[in-house]
Amino acid sequence: MALDFGYFTLSDNRYPNNPRSAEQFLKDIYAEALWAEAVGMNSAWIGEHHFNLLGVNASPIAMLAQIAGATKRIRLAPAVTLLPVHHPLHVAEEWATLDLLSGGRVDFAAGRGYDRLEYGPFQAPFEDSAELFAEGLEVVWRAWTEPGRWSHKGRFYQFDDIEVRPRPLQAPLRPYVACFSRPSMELAAKNDWNIIYAPFAAAMVYGSLADAVRAYREECEARFNRPARRAMCSYFVHVASTPQEERYGKEALIRYFHDALIAAFPSNAGEKVPPTYRYFVEIVNILRGMKADTLTTKSVICGSPQHIVDTLKGVEAAGIAEVILYFNYGAQPHAMVKEQMQRFMEEVAPAFDGSHAALRLKAAE
Repeated sequence: MALDFGYFTLSDNRYPNNPRSAEQFLKDIYAEALWAEAVGMNSAWIGEHHFNLLGVNASPIAMLAQIAGATKRIRLAPAVTLLPVHHPLHVAEEWATLDLLSGGRVDFAAGRGYDRLEYGPFQAPFEDSAELFAEGLEVVWRAWTEPGRWSHKGRFYQFDDIEVRPRPLQAPLRPYVACFSRPSMELAAKNDWNIIYAPFAAAMVYGSLADAVRAYREECEARFNRPARRAMCSYFVHVASTPQEERYGKEALIRYFHDALIAAFPSNAGEKVPPTYRYFVEIVNILRGMKADTLTTKSVICGSPQHIVDTLKGVEAAGIAEVILYFNYGAQPHAMVKEQMQRFMEEVAPAFDGSHAALRLKAAE
């Protein structure tokens, strides 16, 4: 097996007395994505958030198009496209164009998000997000795979006799489904799509990340009689040489949970939660009680390079093909983030085969 590593950010900037502007953070993220290619990472996964709530990057495709023009190798991915607030035909056109012009470097990922406040101004029905997402991703997939003109008659989208051009260079450009719940996993398995997990949510829903990958594999093989597609996961990570550095990495995650994330999640605090988001109520309750000294590897990989290697060996054994790494959480300084990225690729990544190993061999020739 081989394990690839990517750069991941949700552009979280929602912190009390935060001196960093949204505009500066976008420039930092762009520079970090270029740095990801320079230090040998496989991919850059850029989140989508709106209205200066959890995150400040509203247009992953604009950011990734700029990154595409400034790089040669790194793969380009939204983390993730908030599909229910966009028309799926427009999404299909835009991402096919980027895939074509980047030389087939797009890893397209979509999800339905979790913040009602991001739905409202777009007049997207939060209560119907699961159904809206499933239909929208079906339209995107058909736009990329139908051989000629086609029509669609659904609950949310209806159109007749169209053909979407350009086509992606990759044939097919197979989506990744962001999975926080079993219905999302079943949607990916049913449609022969890839899947991407958050380990914390996977542990809550399935028991462990390994159990989540196993459930996806069994769903594909037993129910649909075909092998599972690619499974990925995200992880918060902080490489530490001292107890003080380790505590900093964990306290930064607690800041992220308490100041940035909880306010964005559906909860029972005066809000009617749709049935498909009920599990978020439990997540919020757990996050509120988290402290730096109680964090586990279900939430963050923080510690010595060897500790991180050991943890990721278990992730690799679970059947994960790529881990996308969240370095810049919790308002960490840009210079520290770049240093962390380089340390990871120099002190942790060499313990694994993957695209970075091939790059090292090529550089040594």
